[in-house]
Amino acid sequence: MQQTTPFEMAQEQLYACAEILNLEDDVVRILEEPMQQVQVSVPLKMDNGTTRVFPGFRILYNNVLGPAKGGIRFHPEETVDTIKALSAWMTWKCALLNLPLGGGKGGIICNPKELSEHELERLSRAYIDRIWKFIGPEVDILAPDVYTTPEIMAWMMDEYSKISGKNQFGVVTGKPVLVGGSAGRSVATAMGGMYTIREASKELDIDLSKTTIAVQGFGNAGAPAARLSQELFGAEIVAVSDSKGGIYNPDGLNVEQVIEHKAKTKSVINAPNTKTITNSEILELDVDIIIAAALNNVITKENAGNIQAKVLAELANGPTTPEADEILLKNGVHVIPDILCNAGGVTASYFEMVQNRYMFYWTAEEVYQRLDKKMTTAYHEVLYTSKKYGVNMRMGAYVVAVSRVVDAMKLRGWV
Repeated sequence: MQQTTPFEMAQEQLYACAEILNLEDDVVRILEEPMQQVQVSVPLKMDNGTTRVFPGFRILYNNVLGPAKGGIRFHPEETVDTIKALSAWMTWKCALLNLPLGGGKGGIICNPKELSEHELERLSRAYIDRIWKFIGPEVDILAPDVYTTPEIMAWMMDEYSKISGKNQFGVVTGKPVLVGGSAGRSVATAMGGMYTIREASKELDIDLSKTTIAVQGFGNAGAPAARLSQELFGAEIVAVSDSKGGIYNPDGLNVEQVIEHKAKTKSVINAPNTKTITNSEILELDVDIIIAAALNNVITKENAGNIQAKVLAELANGPTTPEADEILLKNGVHVIPDILCNAGGVTASYFEMVQNRYMFYWTAEEVYQRLDKKMTTAYHEVLYTSKKYGVNMRMGAYVVAVSRVVDAMKLRGWV
């Protein structure tokens, strides 16, 4: 059986929301496809003197609420379909958090692990040289994503600034703090997820200091989430995983030790005092909370019925298929959907844009305080809407977000 693609999944979610809201066909037709898709060929002079050409993309899904916003991925298996889905989810995410932004996404099909630092810099700058006409602080703002870093963002910002003839810090977020980045941005996705988990625990009467948590995906979001779960809540992290597999200790992991082990060995596998498990097994452990921070489509109709956790927090984009959603709802699993749970990243990026405009920068504590307010408000809007319409949390989030986008389209005379 052919697996549903990420963009097909994003469309299914939109169609389900449209049915709840009784949206007109004309409105759905506008929302079901990106407004703009740019495909470019990015030439790269390699260190050995040869030239390779890499496919690159930038997709703007919808900008009715403001300039598009979204990350850049460098990955050998990146696809236009995935980028389309991510640009759609970013549109709903920004609307859900009530940010004056639309949704966008981009990427280059490449393996950054095979490139030298100089090659990576030349590729980053060449990408901007190809797409600069389609981006800008008031048009479409880039950000880091899979295998892109603050350093890469600095190169991209610098290249765009050279083309513009002036400093343009606001064209990119996720930059190093010294060149217009925001304090607190590096852990904002995980921190935002923590705020939603905290609010869910209040709703479900869960004592977080006594919970067990498994984290699938021990990367840029998952590793900080594991550490913050211990620091903020006193929770017990019993399992984590990365692309090579997972580790488990029912008595709890030493998260800092696991982080150090991964830094040395490039994987969590064989960390001290742990048992090796698979990425599939980690989702089915007898724990209170699962933090899904890895890939899309990992929770399906085949394994959803085996999930024992009370809460599923989606720090990854699109980890749960629509069929799995129905099973989780039936089994009473409280899902904190991706467009809510992982929205801390784009919200902090918005804060970075604001600071760039003002040329006045906040402390990490100020960023977290503002982030907490945004995430908490959004969580309760979603919870209220899900109860009002008798739908799951994901559809509650979609109803809030899509309603805002549709209302803005009508106010602007698009429909």
